[in-house]
Amino acid sequence: MTGNIIDRLFASFVDLEQAIRGAKATLAAKATVPPEVFARLGSYDSILLKQRQLAVELKHFLDNGDWDEVNRLVSLINGLSAMIRDDARAVLSSLSLNSDHAPSGPVNYC
Repeated sequence: MTGNIIDRLFASFVDLEQAIRGAKATLAAKATVPPEVFARLGSYDSILLKQRQLAVELKHFLDNGDWDEVNRLVSLINGLSAMIRDDARAVLSSLSLNSDHAPSGPVNYC
């Protein structure tokens, strides 16, 4: 059962990686996307790498039945996913708000 949970977790990372790649490609096709947005999307790759590292540790602690560490790592992985989700929403919101007109000054995305 442990293997199935970890397999599904890693599959979700693959799905997230594909979504990030798709977002980068979609935004690259638009001429009006500020470079800061691409920097933020790049940070998602780092977060995803950290999640994968934590998932490897998670498997070890699951196999050993160390439930305190399992809970801690699950919380960290979920928190990192929430960071990506919340930031992506903020980016999309800012881009949609600014799509009708060019910004007259610096644009804050957070």
